[in-house]
Amino acid sequence: MYRSKKESDFRALLDPLDEQVMAIAEHRKRIALEGLPLYLREDPTSLFKKCLDTDAEEDYTKGVKIGILTVIEDDAAAVESLPTVINTAIILEETVVLQDIKDVPSAFAYLMGLVYAINMQYPKNLKYTFEVIQKVFLNLGATSCSARTLSFRNKMQGNLR
Repeated sequence: MYRSKKESDFRALLDPLDEQVMAIAEHRKRIALEGLPLYLREDPTSLFKKCLDTDAEEDYTKGVKIGILTVIEDDAAAVESLPTVINTAIILEETVVLQDIKDVPSAFAYLMGLVYAINMQYPKNLKYTFEVIQKVFLNLGATSCSARTLSFRNKMQGNLR
């Protein structure tokens, strides 16, 4: 579904996937989650934050209600290849609440568990992203969906056939 989109943001997301030769399934899961807000016409940078290991953490947590932070090694040689991920963490209410998570899909699973456990509201600017995760991927309360979520589910089911 992402490949059918013409936007350059999708190209930037998918091109590194095409270069992968190892752990393809892990990378596909990460790309599927990172591309979801973009596909649903929401801002992925409000959920997925990236910083270098030399950056101050508070610069990237400020103003973040819910987010996943990926800390990347500050290495000039990594500019031409895929960056080395040092840490993946979850941010809730401007605070890193869980870190040293192995990858983005695992971080997203932990994030959904935390959101449910403490009964947090989804951010309004990521309404459709979280609705798709909840109602399509997790099949929780899927009886009533927004038109955008229903459209996504139907397209996804059509691509699986």
